[in-house]
Amino acid sequence: SENTSYESIGPMGNNQEENKMSEKVQRRLAQNREAARKSRLRKKAYVQQLETCRLKLTQLEQELERYRQQGVYAGGALNTGHIGFSIPLNSGIAAFEMEYGHWVEEQQRQNCELRKVLQAHISDIELRLLVETGLNHYSNLFRIKADAARADIFYLMSGTWRTPVERFFLWLGGLRPSELLNIIRPQLEPLTDQQVQAVGKLQQSSQQAEDALTQGMDRLKEILAQSITNHYNDAGNYSSQMASAMEKLRALESFVSQADHLRQQTLQQMSRILTIRQAARGLLALGEYLQRLRAINSLWAPRPHEPA
Repeated sequence: SENTSYESIGPMGNNQEENKMSEKVQRRLAQNREAARKSRLRKKAYVQQLETCRLKLTQLEQELERYRQQGVYAGGALNTGHIGFSIPLNSGIAAFEMEYGHWVEEQQRQNCELRKVLQAHISDIELRLLVETGLNHYSNLFRIKADAARADIFYLMSGTWRTPVERFFLWLGGLRPSELLNIIRPQLEPLTDQQVQAVGKLQQSSQQAEDALTQGMDRLKEILAQSITNHYNDAGNYSSQMASAMEKLRALESFVSQADHLRQQTLQQMSRILTIRQAARGLLALGEYLQRLRAINSLWAPRPHEPA
């Protein structure tokens, strides 16, 4: 009977632990569902807000078109928030700015949650849910950027949707993938020999892809300049040059799309190389880096200017 009683205790203990773990996972899933519900409500509010401002945007576009027809250049004159740039007249860009603002808010929330759970003792299953949520959050950023690129590629590449300090580090509408690795790698130690080798290969391949895209952009600029200057002596007749230039400018969207795809692939491959806790620390390091850039900008912008 003693043996029987001892044998029965083990499975019961295991079942209790499994039930406790299952309850934690269920709570985490419930929290994720609640976050998703709030996100849907915010998105509904965005749509309503967009509908409210749509008529104002249309009216503003009509007024600017009237000014252009009268020969008045209005660029930069109606700035309401972007230093040196006019307000976005494209409804797609207006939607992007709202979505990006809420993306930043959600990233700050995720940073706080990751920081909290990394200091606590939680299961790898729960931590994996948070890492997957973080990676999906960046995937969502690349999705809304693709929509913005279709609306206005020059707006996206100019980086006016980011702070001036963040723009200082921009490469094709975002951070360089190799720079992403430099940011998170110090937070991943200790790495195994196999991980060090894999990260090194990823860094090298990312750098090669960046160089190829940069060279492609430089070549596009050369071709574009040549197409504009061809037949320059044909005074007053620019239609053929402009048509050729417009055709070549469409390649810009492809370059930005490839750059974001490279950024996304770098994050995903890095997460596969790392343990789940290392991946969580890496996501937190990246999120805090971007948050600190914005913090530096908030300190830099209102600084007192020294007299010349």
